Amino acid sequence: MAITFIETKKLPRQKMSQGEATEILNQELAGAKNVRATLRWLEAGERFQAGPSDEHQLLYLMEGNGSIHLENNDYEVSRGAGVYLGPSEMAIIRAADGASLKLFHLVVPKSQE
Repeated sequence: MAITFIETKKLPRQKMSQGEATEILNQELAGAKNVRATLRWLEAGERFQAGPSDEHQLLYLMEGNGSIHLENNDYEVSRGAGVYLGPSEMAIIRAADGASLKLFHLVVPKSQE
């Protein structure tokens, strides 16, 4: 088994409708067939909506602070917070006023079994 080292700081960021993102794990970069990982950056006032989809998702807050909206409730979150979303679940992550945040977003397709 070969080890693949991906220098994430050298990957280009793409401007999204809210924030910036760069895929750090996918088929092209590492031969990953059933998983994608993306780093996402949000500035104050920006938000990212994960789901709903038919995939499993994991969101982990690597830097900064903000809030996450789940099932009609808002929760304050900071570095180290994470949430798992099953297929059809949704969350909205917002950077706090005057703050920014960095997210690790892992996506795995729903099992076809």
